[in-house]
Amino acid sequence: MNERKPPSPEVIELRYCLYARKSSEADERQALSIDSQIKEMTALAKKEGIIIVETIQESKSAKDSGVRTGYTQLLQGLREERFNSILTWAPDRLSRNAGDLGSLVDLMDRGTLVKIQTCGQTFTNTPDEKFLLMILCSQAKLENDNRSKNVKRGMRAKCATGVRPGPPPIGYKLLRGKRFEDPSKVLLDEERAPFIKKAFEYLVNEKYSGRQILEYLTDEGFRTGKGKKLTFSMMYRLLRNPFYYGEFEYPTGSGNWYQGDYEPIIPKELFDAAQIALKVTPKGKWGRKEFYFNKIFKCGSCGSGVSGETHVNRHGKAYTYYRCNRYAGYGTCKEKYIREETLIEQVAGIVESVKEDSFHIKRKIAHEIEKINEIERMRHGEKAKLMTPQEYICFILQKGNAREKGSVLSSLNGSLLLKGGAVVLQEQVVSSEDS
Repeated sequence: MNERKPPSPEVIELRYCLYARKSSEADERQALSIDSQIKEMTALAKKEGIIIVETIQESKSAKDSGVRTGYTQLLQGLREERFNSILTWAPDRLSRNAGDLGSLVDLMDRGTLVKIQTCGQTFTNTPDEKFLLMILCSQAKLENDNRSKNVKRGMRAKCATGVRPGPPPIGYKLLRGKRFEDPSKVLLDEERAPFIKKAFEYLVNEKYSGRQILEYLTDEGFRTGKGKKLTFSMMYRLLRNPFYYGEFEYPTGSGNWYQGDYEPIIPKELFDAAQIALKVTPKGKWGRKEFYFNKIFKCGSCGSGVSGETHVNRHGKAYTYYRCNRYAGYGTCKEKYIREETLIEQVAGIVESVKEDSFHIKRKIAHEIEKINEIERMRHGEKAKLMTPQEYICFILQKGNAREKGSVLSSLNGSLLLKGGAVVLQEQVVSSEDS
């Protein structure tokens, strides 16, 4: 059986596709490479009488196979016989990997690709020229592989000196060397490092939730380097980052750990305690604000529970409201909402009015108020602004923890209801049997 020979370049008309490529849009050193390639190859085509029927250009690395859309179009154009030859600056513009090189050689074997013309070489379907093409493209692949190996080795050497590649996390700043060969240094960010330490201390010592930590630090002025507030995910990653006690893993997940050549913000013991605290944080605690009064209020109209919601107005100010869930009323309850500030003031007024019946609560509140007022007298003398019982109760209901709030509200002999947009106390009826 006679083997079909591919047509000779001298017999058929050669129609070329000019293919120009640079590695990356971000590579400034190659910013003019595509234009210069097209200019040089167009001049060569004019000199040699080459007919260019199509031009394809792209900015994509040829390191991996099958990821270049322009190269895919080039192969498709050859298969559809829109052109049968390629004009390009050098073989490495076409391929730096075995997969794409194999596609070219396969099209040559079929006779679909008749000729590849570069600036100084010609490749046709002959054993010697195909072998040379494969050698040159394989050499380009070897350069890529060696470059990758050298970069990774350089990264490992950098890590061994205690400097993690890439920008440091918030709380640190990178001081680059004045000259290229000078090493970079990681320094403490004096403005933000104290906030990082506070975050871990709030978690471990105060048992604060993620939202509480974020809210407190934001109120205290904690911002990113660009002046933006941290998000919940950023706070969570911060508390998980071992970089802050002086070690880092590179690459992440590799199991390769290095000792950092910089000043730690926290001791390792505090970091380890924080990881334990994160594990025992109740599910749903992160990213969810605690609305304390959800637990003790009911709707006075339909008997449903009451839920708190936080809304931010167009000026960026946040307001918290409590409203009826409308479960018992099948969504038809028209009970008005109440703002948290108003709710606290009204609850404080109710507690103040009934605390006379509770000797324990009365004595406890009086004792705490006396301590606070004594401090004010020591600071300001006759000009001291003394706290009233209702102001103290408002303060506890607004800033106190759950135990302190519960202690104050324990004086109420009944249920708190949201009725007519206001707080009312539904006192428990004591039967003669109970008495």
